[in-house]
Amino acid sequence: MNDNGFKILINKSMRVLIVGLGLMGGSYARALKRLGFTVTAISRRQETINYALENGIIDAGSVTPDPRLIGDADLVVFGLYPKVFVKWIEDYQQYFKSGVIITDVTGVKGSVVYRVQEMLRPDAEYIAAHPMAGREVYGVENSTEKMFYGANFIVVPTAKNTHGAIELCKDLGAALGFARISVLSPEEHDEIIGFVSQLTHCIAVSLMTCCDNKRLVDYTGDSFRDLTRIAQINDAMWSELFAMNKKALLKEMDAFLEEFTAFRNMLENDDTEGMRAKMRLSTERRAWFNKK
Repeated sequence: MNDNGFKILINKSMRVLIVGLGLMGGSYARALKRLGFTVTAISRRQETINYALENGIIDAGSVTPDPRLIGDADLVVFGLYPKVFVKWIEDYQQYFKSGVIITDVTGVKGSVVYRVQEMLRPDAEYIAAHPMAGREVYGVENSTEKMFYGANFIVVPTAKNTHGAIELCKDLGAALGFARISVLSPEEHDEIIGFVSQLTHCIAVSLMTCCDNKRLVDYTGDSFRDLTRIAQINDAMWSELFAMNKKALLKEMDAFLEEFTAFRNMLENDDTEGMRAKMRLSTERRAWFNKK
């Protein structure tokens, strides 16, 4: 059992390869190394590999798709941007060993999962996952397994996945320290993520771009800082995620605009009771998130 009470079945004799050793990939590597796994990595920059080796985050690494490292891995975790992930599978899957399990940390699923599963060799299996954790900094040097503790982990299977791979992915989430593990279809995942993650980033960005007063920092309190924490954003990654989940995100943006406009109209029309009713509903729903 881990600290959260999950029974961990994942076999620690498995060799784990991390492809893309950034903040998330590095955090996976730290957690798995601490648990006793053999962890290797492939990442773009030699400085990243050097840092990870010097700090005991990985056992071996390469800046190129080394056939030996790929072929030795029983479990491969992809920490790449969605389009790069798909292209990587297309170009290098011939090096996978038979029976390998592949998973990922990708923030959008519908436009990725089916493509990868369609092109993947029949003796390899891809079970998608989304760790709902992160920080406003990047790179392996900022990685920490602590960001997984108490967080949510979503497993995203399709009809092509075996029961064993789904259970292994759940066990991986448990081993990493996630508190809650859920299972959603790719379509359910993208709809939910469009609201709880992507829309919130759009709102934070819009708040920071609608006012150019450089002295705001001198006047704001914690509420503004908390609300805009995620506005310090990786534009390359998030613009790709938004575009790949365009339909779901536009739906959520339209719903938010409708709700915001209704609230604005209540203010314009001096509808105090209407505003208070919205606030009471907001307080009631926000209480669902209060940690016990």
